[in-house]
Amino acid sequence: MPEVIFTGPAGRLEGRFHQSAQRGAPIAIVLHPHPQFGGTMNNQIVYHLYYAFAERGFSVLRFNFRGVGRSQGAFDHGAGELSDAAAALDWAQAVNPEARACWIAGVSFGSWIGMQLLMRRPEIEGFVSIAPPANRFDFSFLAPCPSSGLFIHGDLDRVAPLKEVTGLIEKLKTQKGIVIEHAVVQGANHFFENRIEPLISEVDAYLDRRLGNPPRIAIPARGD
Repeated sequence: MPEVIFTGPAGRLEGRFHQSAQRGAPIAIVLHPHPQFGGTMNNQIVYHLYYAFAERGFSVLRFNFRGVGRSQGAFDHGAGELSDAAAALDWAQAVNPEARACWIAGVSFGSWIGMQLLMRRPEIEGFVSIAPPANRFDFSFLAPCPSSGLFIHGDLDRVAPLKEVTGLIEKLKTQKGIVIEHAVVQGANHFFENRIEPLISEVDAYLDRRLGNPPRIAIPARGD
């Protein structure tokens, strides 16, 4: 996938971008796990999410938050990373001015950032939030959640235990006109070690339901 460099609030940000061949295709932004615990845009889950959207005709961007890889700047405890995500969406929209919709997907820390971006950008119409650490970060800003989406957890997650987010998800389900789905991957820990395939199967099934089971697009070899 083509490497891209775009301007963020703290300097250059490094990403990978797939441009859809379809005019007016929707945009998806994929956000990686915590930078201080090894999270990068090449995280295996981020990588598979990226292709899940690309194969359904999206223009997709994944990128490294500030201070990760070749992205400039330093870790900013979430505030700066949210600004990075907003800059990433701005860049993708500038490249795709006719895009009719946008989705956000995030893994762990990235899901926290993604849900904050969702609250600030009304054009985001769907989300996939994987292992959101509701016990470590405040998600109370989701009041109400403005878009329908999917939360996914592993039942063996000890970093962000399932019981910690169940109350949040149940509360979100009560918001009028918004449908929040919740999937639990059996035998999966926070990192979905040896459980990536069933995780992505849940994502695939959800995207197909939301998007009307679009035909899959053949993407060149997943070498990057």
